[in-house]
Amino acid sequence: MSTQHAKKANEFVKDTSVVDRHDATFWSVRVKRDTMAHEVPEWEDLREAASQIKKHTVTHLADYLEKFAQNAERNGVHVHWAKDAEEYNAIVLQILGDHNVKKVVKSKSMLTEECGLNDSLIAHGIDVVETDLGERILQLLGVPPSHIVMPAIHITREQVLECFRGHGIIEKEGQKAADSMHGDLKTLVEKADPTFLTRCARYHLRDNFMTADCGMTGANFGIAETGEVVVCTNEGNADMSTSIPPLHIVSMGIEKLIPDYESMAVFQRLLARNGTGQPTTVYTSHFRKPRPGCEMHIVLVDNGRSDILGNEDHWQTLKCMRCGACMNTCPVYRRSGGYSYSYFIPGPIGVNLGMLRDSDKHYGNCSACSLCCSCDNVCPVKVDLSTQIYKWRQQLDSMHHADPMKKTMSEGMKIMFDHPSLYTSALKVAPIANYLPDWLTGIVMSPWCYGHTMPKFAKKSFHQLWKKDLKE
Repeated sequence: MSTQHAKKANEFVKDTSVVDRHDATFWSVRVKRDTMAHEVPEWEDLREAASQIKKHTVTHLADYLEKFAQNAERNGVHVHWAKDAEEYNAIVLQILGDHNVKKVVKSKSMLTEECGLNDSLIAHGIDVVETDLGERILQLLGVPPSHIVMPAIHITREQVLECFRGHGIIEKEGQKAADSMHGDLKTLVEKADPTFLTRCARYHLRDNFMTADCGMTGANFGIAETGEVVVCTNEGNADMSTSIPPLHIVSMGIEKLIPDYESMAVFQRLLARNGTGQPTTVYTSHFRKPRPGCEMHIVLVDNGRSDILGNEDHWQTLKCMRCGACMNTCPVYRRSGGYSYSYFIPGPIGVNLGMLRDSDKHYGNCSACSLCCSCDNVCPVKVDLSTQIYKWRQQLDSMHHADPMKKTMSEGMKIMFDHPSLYTSALKVAPIANYLPDWLTGIVMSPWCYGHTMPKFAKKSFHQLWKKDLKE
């Protein structure tokens, strides 16, 4: 098994203060999620309903896609179909070129990350501005998201201040932001005041909203019955991105479909409670048709989703609604950070999606799981995440990606367990290791020694104690 994740995680854990903050931050979101869940008596019924709705939809996807597209076109929306990332980027570029677009404001979309849209647009001379605050910070820093819902939560306010300074945002918008707070600019800068920084970003983004030629959003849900898309945000940036520019482009993975409003009601009650520990997102925006005199386009993207649907062991990943709860609860993600994963989506769902995308490239992420099954317990649509990761691990040898040392160890353990007398003898001599010096037992060959002291062997084995009790 690849040590890629372990090596990257090792870099992350060098600063224990960062690790502790990262761990505490996401665990607090998990606690909020539990609080919200306990306040809803029918919580488990909602999870089961959501799971069944998603199962029904993805197993009847062709019918619902046709229904959604017909209703959207009836609403005056242009519907496009993209088989992969290359075709998706080409379609978006064609639409932008037809409208002579020079600047695009974007609401957060993991699909555009998946397809590398920003790089494609920038390469063709189009200015792309992320309008989600976290995404904008990361865009200015030149780094990818480390979480699918809270992409920049690992960045400190001091880092944000330096970033804004480096891009002239403080210089241009700082005094205006300070005046709006009735505060002293110098003091607010020295404190790296979060409200001040947010207002600077707001004024900075407002200019971009006003001067953009096109607004782009993702889609949390697509409702087949009405042909509309639903976008959930806490900042209202999706509404701003679609209220001013004359052109609105929706990027939507085909798995985002749900049948109707009754289904939407189920997911609306689950999404924010699971993802951020809120009763609901601040904004839940429905886009059904273009504004008068404007245009609206929906690009439906496959990009391997049909292949996932045909995978008997792993089709359930299509039920995922990207709430991020599995990451918030995962002890490995919380202690190793999002950048330790090779796939752009980290955490338990990212391990599975990465393997489905390219197992030769992302198989190292399979080690980033303790099989504690906590992700299964919090998933709002009951994706069996840990079971799927376990299945991937079972296939690594046939993929020629199994760790040679682990294979050797497993073969050695098999010999021992197949020969009870050998096993019993080994138990008797094992306590000798307790008297060996630390420099010998704590050898770097043992990954256990990176974060633990070697365990001590009991003077008497469980077998010996059990036999003694039986005699007595």
